[in-house]
Amino acid sequence: MDAPLQRTIRIGNITVGLVGLDVALGQLSGKEISEDEAVEFLYEQVHRKNYIPEQAIKPYKDALRREYRRYFELEKSEGQGLTIRVLGRPCVTCNKLKVMLIDILQEKNVAADIEDVQDLDEIWRYGVTTTPALIINGEVKSAGIQPPRVKIEQWIDEAITKSQ
Repeated sequence: MDAPLQRTIRIGNITVGLVGLDVALGQLSGKEISEDEAVEFLYEQVHRKNYIPEQAIKPYKDALRREYRRYFELEKSEGQGLTIRVLGRPCVTCNKLKVMLIDILQEKNVAADIEDVQDLDEIWRYGVTTTPALIINGEVKSAGIQPPRVKIEQWIDEAITKSQ
C-alpha cells in the first residue's frame, strides 16, 4: 500500500506536512461554495488525518485559506519573500542543486523558504515532466537539468528585485 500523499504548507513560521490536503483540494474543484465554507471543509478534512493542537486552529485555517487561494489561482503570492522549490525524487543532481542554492543564498545573505517536493502529483501540477526542476516564487525556471550557478544567481537576483 502506498503512503498517503503529504503536502507541505507554512503555518506561521514553520513548514508542516499535511496528509490529505491534496485530496481535499481536489474535492473542492467544481463546487460552488464560498471561500469561508471551503476553508472549513479543508480544515475538517485535514483535521481527520492530522493532529492539530487546539491553540493552532486559527493559524492552520489561515494557512489553509492561503493554500486554497493559491491552488485555485485566486491570488498571486506577493510580499512573502523568496520561495524556492526543488522538484524531484532524491538523487545526486537534486541534492547538488539544493546545496548550490543554499550556498548562493548564504553568500548573498538572503533568506528564503526552500521546499523539497518529491511527490509526483505535486511535481506534475507544475507542468514538469523531467527533474530536477527549480521553481522560484511560483515560476518554473528550469526542468530536467542542473542550471549553471550564474543562471541561478541571476534568477534569485531577479526574484529579490520583483519582491521589493
